[in-house]
Amino acid sequence: MIKKYLTVCAVLMLSFSATSALAVGDASGSSQIQWQEEKSWELPNKPLDIVHSLDGKRVFILTDQQKVLVYTAGGDLIGKLDVKKGVSAIDIAPRGEKLYLMNDKDKTFTSLSMDYIVNINTAGSPFLGKVDAPVTIAVFTDFQ
Repeated sequence: MIKKYLTVCAVLMLSFSATSALAVGDASGSSQIQWQEEKSWELPNKPLDIVHSLDGKRVFILTDQQKVLVYTAGGDLIGKLDVKKGVSAIDIAPRGEKLYLMNDKDKTFTSLSMDYIVNINTAGSPFLGKVDAPVTIAVFTDFQ
């Protein structure tokens, strides 16, 4: 019984050392990180800067054509924003509700408030008032 236990322990130790050797790579330091490509999509213009929302839902890419392209995390384009010539860096608020632009040409900082329009299919739903009346839904998430 003890002999089987020791044999199993030895096999497990060998497998762990082999796995860690694969993870560490060679001694030169060139393979110290394991990685794999998750997503890749082609952009219409040369990218200059990129940020993503902390919730992982949106990716913002500044291009050399003075546009900020807004993508879903899966790579679907959901919008484009024209920005002034000279904008060289972007950042966003944690939930993507504000976009910050740094312009090194005219030495300015600009903050843009962002709202996302979502179309909701209401066909066949009961309503009161005009059929084509615009509706705004406000979500308050800061209550405890």
